[in-house]
This record gives sequence, C-alpha cells and structure tokens, in this order.
Amino acid sequence: MTNAFSMAPLFRSSVGFDRFNDLFETAMRNEPGSSYPPYNVEKHADDQYRIVVAAAGLREEDLELQVENGVLTISGGKREASPESVTYLHQGIAQRAFKLSFRLADHIEVKSAGLRNGLLNIDLLRVVPEEAKAKRIPINGVQQAALQN
Repeated sequence: MTNAFSMAPLFRSSVGFDRFNDLFETAMRNEPGSSYPPYNVEKHADDQYRIVVAAAGLREEDLELQVENGVLTISGGKREASPESVTYLHQGIAQRAFKLSFRLADHIEVKSAGLRNGLLNIDLLRVVPEEAKAKRIPINGVQQAALQN
C-alpha cells in the first residue's frame, strides 16, 4: 500500500500553473519540527504583506536576505563565537544558523527590511502591471461578416 496520491484532479481546472505542483512537492518535503526560527506572515492590505522573523540576539550583519527566481531566502546565524569562559547553566536562546525560503507569488516585490527589538520585518508589495490586470471583454450582439456563410 502506498501513501502517494494523485493530484490530477487539482490540475483539471487550472491552466498554466506549473509552479502549483512544485509548491505541493516542497510542502511534502519539509521536515516536521523544522520551524526555527519562528516567523509570521501577515497581510496588512490587499497588496501589502510582511514577514516577521524572530531573530533574537542577531545583528544586521548576522543576517542575509536574497531574492532569486521568485524565492526569498533569509539566512543567518551568530558569526562570532561566545567567550570560552562562559558556562551556561541553561541556554534557551538558540544561536544556531538557519535558512528560511519563501516562494513569492507573481508580481510580489520586497520593498524593505528592518531589524528592531529582535524582530526582522520584511515588507512585501504586490505590484500588478497593467497588462496583467483583469480586463472586461465586451460581448458583441452582431456577428462579424467573415464568420457568416
């Protein structure tokens, strides 16, 4: 018995959504419990979004943001070692390296990023070009002469 399932019914009503399949495959590959660091994805308006990443103890120079082929990658980690004279009785603040990736939808642009109070805020904006916006198609009641026989 296999746990695989067919996604063909999902694609019957979609045209040109080749990345849709990739999103499901990526979600299936994600390891459970790999949620470090914690983050929020917020919607502030119809076209404005924000990703907030908990970056406790990290400075701006410890973080790197990159957008390539529609994927936003956030990576970071402590670059300086802690003094060897420190003995932790309890170490609850994680200081390990991380890498988060977010596939951005079409026409989503990263507008700004800022680190404040241990939170990395990344502002996103959806900018839809005029040619990609919905257009109303008028229905003519008169057939064209070329189509009549």
